[in-house]
Amino acid sequence: MKGRLPTTHFVKSKCALAITAFFTASVLSASALAFVPLSQDQAQDNSSTVSKSYSASDKAVSIAKETIIVDGHIDVPYRVKNQWVDVTKATDDGDFDYPRAVKGGLNAPFMSIYVPASLDNSPESTQLAHLLIDSVEAIVARAPDKFAIAKSPSDVKAHFKKGIISLPLGMENGSPIQGNLDNLKDFHERGIRYITLAHSQSNHISDSSYDLRRQWKGLSPFGKQLVSEMNNIGIMLDISHVSDDAFYQVVELTHVPVIASHSSLRRFTPGFERNMNDDMIKKLGDNGGVIMINFGSSFVSKEAGQWRTGLTNARKALIKAEGEDSPKLEDFEAQYRKKVPYPYSTLDEVLDHIDHVVKLIGVDHVGIGSDYDGVGDSLPIGLKDVSSFPNLVQGLLDRDYSRADIEKILSGNLLRVWQQVEDYAETH
Repeated sequence: MKGRLPTTHFVKSKCALAITAFFTASVLSASALAFVPLSQDQAQDNSSTVSKSYSASDKAVSIAKETIIVDGHIDVPYRVKNQWVDVTKATDDGDFDYPRAVKGGLNAPFMSIYVPASLDNSPESTQLAHLLIDSVEAIVARAPDKFAIAKSPSDVKAHFKKGIISLPLGMENGSPIQGNLDNLKDFHERGIRYITLAHSQSNHISDSSYDLRRQWKGLSPFGKQLVSEMNNIGIMLDISHVSDDAFYQVVELTHVPVIASHSSLRRFTPGFERNMNDDMIKKLGDNGGVIMINFGSSFVSKEAGQWRTGLTNARKALIKAEGEDSPKLEDFEAQYRKKVPYPYSTLDEVLDHIDHVVKLIGVDHVGIGSDYDGVGDSLPIGLKDVSSFPNLVQGLLDRDYSRADIEKILSGNLLRVWQQVEDYAETH
């Protein structure tokens, strides 16, 4: 459909690469839960059961337009780095641009300053982070009547009143800090308001949920120091991507609530450590934090994870049979999808994640972290791009959420945590 990236993009997306690495490692690890790949018939059965179409009522559209919507994680900066496009105007690919954001009511998407784990422990990681911040500033410079950098909850609220879309900044992967707290201060001055401590590999701060090598058994000594410094300077701690041990250490050390900027629930994806289990969610609730639900199908349903495991195993079998130079590897995923259709999750399944958080710890601790432009062609039916937020609102209405609670999920909870972090920093 128009506005979506081609199928092959999913192979190159950052989340797909990390997920593939995780499931490949899981298959090789005796301690990991092995997933059984979907058969072609199973995938087709799944596809036939999720053909439901979604539409939003006038009430849902009004709520989306009249409410601040904060999305905890959108990968526009890295998208435009890979292939420049002017998101201040309508675009033919990707998940985000100005017209679609306006249509969906999205007005405060955190721009992900994503630094690949391959650049860890190198000056290039710090350089890339600054360049990606530059790219967000360039978006604002091209269209100051449409966008503005937001460095505080008050900025978001002021921009909303003016009809301008806020672009707050979150750093995905703490690698650019390089163990130097002066870098932390520099990034804070430039607008970074949360840091995802690690990405797909253990770094100098924290172990990663994707990396079976747990060199720190949680946080490094510098990572423990960084928790305190981030509290003091006013940068939210993002525990998406970190190992379970690192999560528990963060919530013990922090003096303010933390966020999971783009994570979903392990209850629905058994064995997938990148998501949070029920005990972690309860600890997050005790901490006062917020889990922001990731829309990527592999984060939402176990079937999508099983499909990727099947893809990985099929690719390995081809390499074993024909070698690394096989021409069939060039469009391998596209051909595999023809034989075994991808089992997209649905809006209803995303809502199941929200419902479960509310059941466990209450409506004050859940938000939205879509990962648009970061998960490639894996988005759920009903939530294919940023214009789809009224569908989400409609789903919440259909499940009898009040308008007040919907507003908490769309932005109120994250803005509360952000303000608490700022208030603490002002006194320390």
